[in-house]
Amino acid sequence: MTPEHHRKIIHIDMDAFFAAVEQRDFPAYRNKPVIVGGSPDARSVVATCSYEARRYGIHSAMPSAHAYRLCPHAVFIKPRFDAYKEASVQIRQIFADYSDLVEPLSLDEAYLDVSDATMLQGSATLIAKAIKEKIKQHVGLIASAGVSYNKFLAKLASDMDKPDGFYLITPQQGPEFAEKLLINQFHGIVR
Repeated sequence: MTPEHHRKIIHIDMDAFFAAVEQRDFPAYRNKPVIVGGSPDARSVVATCSYEARRYGIHSAMPSAHAYRLCPHAVFIKPRFDAYKEASVQIRQIFADYSDLVEPLSLDEAYLDVSDATMLQGSATLIAKAIKEKIKQHVGLIASAGVSYNKFLAKLASDMDKPDGFYLITPQQGPEFAEKLLINQFHGIVR
Protein backbone atom coordinates (compact mmCIF):
# COMPACT_ATOMS: atom_id res chain seq x y z
CA MET A 1 0.00 0.00 0.00
CA THR A 2 1.23 3.44 -0.86
CA PRO A 3 1.87 5.79 2.10
CA GLU A 4 -1.01 8.23 2.61
CA HIS A 5 0.97 11.27 1.50
CA HIS A 6 1.53 9.54 -1.86
CA ARG A 7 -2.06 8.44 -2.30
CA LYS A 8 -4.04 10.03 -5.10
CA ILE A 9 -7.79 10.02 -4.52
CA ILE A 10 -10.37 11.48 -6.88
CA HIS A 11 -13.92 12.17 -5.78
CA ILE A 12 -16.36 12.57 -8.67
CA ASP A 13 -19.73 14.09 -7.87
CA MET A 14 -22.35 14.56 -10.56
CA ASP A 15 -23.86 18.05 -10.53
CA ALA A 16 -27.61 18.11 -9.72
CA PHE A 17 -27.71 14.56 -11.06
CA PHE A 18 -31.43 13.71 -11.25
CA ALA A 19 -32.34 17.18 -12.53
CA ALA A 20 -29.44 17.13 -15.01
CA VAL A 21 -30.65 13.80 -16.44
CA GLU A 22 -34.12 15.32 -16.87
CA GLN A 23 -32.71 18.41 -18.59
CA ARG A 24 -30.56 16.21 -20.83
CA ASP A 25 -33.47 13.95 -21.81
CA PHE A 26 -36.08 16.70 -22.18
CA PRO A 27 -34.68 19.82 -23.88
CA ALA A 28 -37.76 21.85 -22.88
CA TYR A 29 -36.50 21.68 -19.26
CA ARG A 30 -33.07 23.16 -20.03
CA ASN A 31 -32.29 26.51 -18.39
CA LYS A 32 -35.43 26.21 -16.26
CA PRO A 33 -35.80 25.65 -12.52
CA VAL A 34 -36.35 21.89 -12.37
CA ILE A 35 -37.31 20.14 -9.14
CA VAL A 36 -37.20 16.36 -8.98
CA GLY A 37 -39.31 14.97 -6.16
CA GLY A 38 -42.86 14.91 -5.00
CA SER A 39 -45.72 17.14 -5.99
CA PRO A 40 -45.99 20.47 -4.15
CA ASP A 41 -49.62 19.74 -3.27
CA ALA A 42 -48.71 16.56 -1.37
CA ARG A 43 -46.54 15.81 1.65
CA SER A 44 -43.29 15.34 -0.23
CA VAL A 45 -39.75 16.62 -0.50
CA VAL A 46 -37.28 17.76 -3.12
CA ALA A 47 -34.92 14.92 -4.10
CA THR A 48 -32.72 17.32 -6.05
CA CYS A 49 -33.07 20.40 -8.18
CA SER A 50 -31.31 22.14 -11.02
CA TYR A 51 -28.92 25.01 -10.44
CA GLU A 52 -31.57 27.31 -11.89
CA ALA A 53 -33.88 26.28 -9.01
CA ARG A 54 -31.10 26.62 -6.43
CA ARG A 55 -30.91 30.33 -7.19
CA TYR A 56 -34.30 30.61 -5.47
CA GLY A 57 -32.98 28.99 -2.30
CA ILE A 58 -34.36 25.55 -3.11
CA HIS A 59 -32.34 22.52 -1.96
CA SER A 60 -32.59 18.77 -1.43
CA ALA A 61 -34.81 17.53 1.41
CA MET A 62 -36.84 20.76 1.41
CA PRO A 63 -40.62 20.23 1.49
CA SER A 64 -41.96 20.48 -2.06
CA ALA A 65 -44.68 22.91 -0.94
CA HIS A 66 -42.02 25.28 0.39
CA ALA A 67 -40.04 24.96 -2.85
CA TYR A 68 -43.20 25.87 -4.77
CA ARG A 69 -43.67 29.01 -2.64
CA LEU A 70 -40.07 30.02 -3.40
CA CYS A 71 -40.43 29.36 -7.13
CA PRO A 72 -44.01 28.84 -8.34
CA HIS A 73 -42.91 28.62 -11.98
CA ALA A 74 -40.57 25.68 -11.30
CA VAL A 75 -41.04 22.44 -13.21
CA PHE A 76 -41.85 19.63 -10.74
CA ILE A 77 -40.94 16.16 -12.00
CA LYS A 78 -41.47 12.73 -10.46
CA PRO A 79 -38.19 10.78 -10.26
CA ARG A 80 -37.37 8.35 -13.08
CA PHE A 81 -34.97 6.06 -11.24
CA ASP A 82 -34.45 3.75 -14.21
CA ALA A 83 -33.03 6.68 -16.21
CA TYR A 84 -30.76 7.69 -13.32
CA LYS A 85 -29.53 4.11 -12.84
CA GLU A 86 -28.78 3.83 -16.56
CA ALA A 87 -26.73 7.04 -16.49
CA SER A 88 -24.96 5.84 -13.36
CA VAL A 89 -23.95 2.57 -15.06
CA GLN A 90 -22.52 4.54 -17.98
CA ILE A 91 -20.55 6.77 -15.61
CA ARG A 92 -19.17 3.78 -13.68
CA GLN A 93 -18.02 2.23 -16.95
CA ILE A 94 -16.00 5.38 -17.54
CA PHE A 95 -14.51 5.13 -14.05
CA ALA A 96 -13.42 1.57 -14.84
CA ASP A 97 -11.36 2.89 -17.76
CA TYR A 98 -9.19 4.79 -15.26
CA SER A 99 -9.09 2.72 -12.07
CA ASP A 100 -9.89 -0.72 -10.69
CA LEU A 101 -10.24 0.86 -7.25
CA VAL A 102 -13.65 2.55 -7.42
CA GLU A 103 -15.84 3.04 -4.35
CA PRO A 104 -19.35 4.16 -5.31
CA LEU A 105 -21.16 6.18 -2.64
CA SER A 106 -24.46 6.52 -4.48
CA LEU A 107 -25.75 6.66 -8.03
CA ASP A 108 -24.03 9.99 -8.59
CA GLU A 109 -20.72 9.95 -6.75
CA ALA A 110 -17.68 7.77 -6.18
CA TYR A 111 -14.09 7.72 -5.01
CA LEU A 112 -11.35 6.52 -7.34
CA ASP A 113 -7.90 5.58 -6.05
CA VAL A 114 -5.43 6.36 -8.83
CA SER A 115 -2.30 6.16 -6.67
CA ASP A 116 -0.71 3.54 -8.89
CA ALA A 117 -2.06 4.81 -12.22
CA THR A 118 0.39 5.06 -15.09
CA MET A 119 -1.87 6.66 -17.71
CA LEU A 120 -1.66 10.42 -18.22
CA GLN A 121 1.74 10.46 -16.51
CA GLY A 122 0.08 9.10 -13.35
CA SER A 123 -1.38 12.56 -12.72
CA ALA A 124 -4.58 12.48 -10.66
CA THR A 125 -5.33 15.99 -11.93
CA LEU A 126 -5.14 14.93 -15.59
CA ILE A 127 -7.12 11.75 -14.90
CA ALA A 128 -9.89 13.68 -13.09
CA LYS A 129 -10.14 16.19 -15.93
CA ALA A 130 -10.22 13.36 -18.50
CA ILE A 131 -13.03 11.63 -16.59
CA LYS A 132 -15.05 14.84 -16.42
CA GLU A 133 -14.64 15.37 -20.18
CA LYS A 134 -15.50 11.77 -21.03
CA ILE A 135 -18.67 11.91 -18.91
CA LYS A 136 -19.66 15.13 -20.67
CA GLN A 137 -19.04 13.69 -24.14
CA HIS A 138 -20.42 10.17 -23.66
CA VAL A 139 -23.17 10.63 -21.07
CA GLY A 140 -24.10 14.26 -21.68
CA LEU A 141 -23.81 15.25 -18.02
CA ILE A 142 -21.56 17.53 -15.97
CA ALA A 143 -19.44 16.33 -13.06
CA SER A 144 -17.32 18.06 -10.45
CA ALA A 145 -14.06 16.51 -9.28
CA GLY A 146 -11.94 16.85 -6.19
CA VAL A 147 -8.42 15.49 -5.91
CA SER A 148 -6.42 14.98 -2.75
CA TYR A 149 -4.42 12.44 -0.76
CA ASN A 150 -7.40 11.12 1.24
CA LYS A 151 -11.13 10.64 0.74
CA PHE A 152 -12.17 13.28 3.27
CA LEU A 153 -10.32 16.08 1.49
CA ALA A 154 -11.14 14.81 -2.01
CA LYS A 155 -14.86 14.95 -1.18
CA LEU A 156 -14.55 18.46 0.21
CA ALA A 157 -12.57 19.50 -2.87
CA SER A 158 -15.29 18.27 -5.25
CA ASP A 159 -17.74 20.71 -3.62
CA MET A 160 -15.47 23.75 -3.94
CA ASP A 161 -16.25 25.00 -7.44
CA LYS A 162 -19.61 23.47 -8.36
CA PRO A 163 -21.02 23.16 -10.94
CA ASP A 164 -18.47 21.74 -13.40
CA GLY A 165 -15.79 22.20 -10.76
CA PHE A 166 -12.30 20.92 -10.25
CA TYR A 167 -10.27 21.47 -7.10
CA LEU A 168 -6.97 20.04 -5.90
CA ILE A 169 -5.81 19.88 -2.28
CA THR A 170 -2.16 18.83 -2.08
CA PRO A 171 -0.54 17.17 0.95
CA GLN A 172 1.12 20.51 1.69
CA GLN A 173 -2.22 22.35 1.61
CA GLY A 174 -4.25 19.72 3.48
CA PRO A 175 -3.59 20.61 7.13
CA GLU A 176 -4.17 24.33 6.64
CA PHE A 177 -7.27 23.67 4.52
CA ALA A 178 -8.77 21.38 7.18
CA GLU A 179 -7.88 23.79 9.99
CA LYS A 180 -10.05 26.52 8.43
CA LEU A 181 -13.17 24.34 8.03
CA LEU A 182 -16.29 25.00 10.03
CA ILE A 183 -17.71 21.95 11.78
CA ASN A 184 -20.77 21.83 9.47
CA GLN A 185 -18.43 21.55 6.46
CA PHE A 186 -17.27 18.12 7.61
CA HIS A 187 -18.92 15.38 5.59
CA GLY A 188 -21.64 13.65 7.59
CA ILE A 189 -22.07 16.37 10.20
CA VAL A 190 -25.32 18.28 10.04
CA ARG A 191 -25.91 21.36 12.07
